[in-house]
Amino acid sequence: MTEDWNMRSLLTGAALGIVLGGAAVGVSAFAAPDEKPEDPRMVTYQQLDLFAEILARARQDYVTEIDEKAAMKAAINGMLTSLDPHSGYLDPDDFRSMQVQTSGEYGGLGIEVTMEDGFVKVISPMDETPASRAGIEPGDLITAIDGKPIIGLTLNEAVKEMRGEKGTDINITILREGEDPFDVTLTREVIQQKSVTWKMQENDIGYIRISTFNDRTTLLLEEAVEGIAKATGSRPRGLIVDLRNNGGGLLDQAVSVSDMFLSGGEVVSTQGRRISDMERYNAHSGEVFKGVPMVVLINGGSASASEIVAGALQDRHRATVIGTTSFGKGSVQTVIPLGADRGAVRLTTARYYTPAGRSIQALGIEPDIEITNARLTEEELAKIKRWSEADLPHALANEDGEKRHEMTMPDEQPPEDWDGDDYQLKRAIDMLNEGTVTASALRRAG
Repeated sequence: MTEDWNMRSLLTGAALGIVLGGAAVGVSAFAAPDEKPEDPRMVTYQQLDLFAEILARARQDYVTEIDEKAAMKAAINGMLTSLDPHSGYLDPDDFRSMQVQTSGEYGGLGIEVTMEDGFVKVISPMDETPASRAGIEPGDLITAIDGKPIIGLTLNEAVKEMRGEKGTDINITILREGEDPFDVTLTREVIQQKSVTWKMQENDIGYIRISTFNDRTTLLLEEAVEGIAKATGSRPRGLIVDLRNNGGGLLDQAVSVSDMFLSGGEVVSTQGRRISDMERYNAHSGEVFKGVPMVVLINGGSASASEIVAGALQDRHRATVIGTTSFGKGSVQTVIPLGADRGAVRLTTARYYTPAGRSIQALGIEPDIEITNARLTEEELAKIKRWSEADLPHALANEDGEKRHEMTMPDEQPPEDWDGDDYQLKRAIDMLNEGTVTASALRRAG
């Protein structure tokens, strides 16, 4: 509550500074060498006065009449996005759209995105959506929508352009590393994303795919667990939880999903600006499929809430994590409604830590066994740029000063004659069948 109240006070003060900006005129911003440093609050009011003067100049002298409401919105959003890539202002329409999206049903293309260098960058396509069926990949840059360049739009404005009525077409221009720009035409759908799906693999191994963390994820996971239990006579031989290309979602859902596979103990902790802001989230007693060997699959598109789950199950030695290093988004955003149909602020308010106290901000979760889906030569490896949180403009640094490890040749990759679709999944199944993965999970040395 304190963090929220301070932000509201700041916004109120900003509005007051604009309306009464003249009160600060004539106050020097510089102190003589023998004077005390100026009160930071006074400097802030002076900057607000400067902003008010610039707005007045633009209102009076700009070549055409300006949309002052749009200009103010851009200024607010510019201030917030300069803090980190995940903070921002949501106008009333954007706020309602966000609420619809987290409910698990909305109209659009089905992609998790962020903004980079003025372009929309894909974190991950959602399963069984227009984007995934069109072959959109993590790391793709969307540079234009229906022939209009995205440069100059905010992320919220670009997302709004991509959403629309079911059945309407949209053309997006994609820039993909190593390829010439190309256009893709997609037909918008009502995205009723089923965030959890499941199926049985050979030898009574259960497979659960979690594609995002929305309001229905835990409920659908419970249904998946019941289905696997019924198919195996209550106990599978092994379990695979697939979090690849899962761009994240709701913190409470990440905690409750982890809780299902843990019996007591910490799942994750969050730490805000002050020591008193620390919160710990613990699992309840009892877990599903206790003692069943378990694998979690991750890759560079696994971000935020999916990293919470992977980190919790890894640190608690409940699962062996297989795949490639995750995205590295170790921060928590709080959506603060502003009331009176004024929208909301999405503000980064805390960092999160795995049960072992690891901050993965800008680092990611490193798998216990690194396995790629594609075979790489040393030359190809040298050319690959693995996109991550650390590459985003204004991204928070890891507070311990650690840097993300450079990509090296993986522990394992497909053989030269491999012609299957999913080598990581195949190897997870093999390890469970061979007994390489046990209920007491492996941990990478060092």
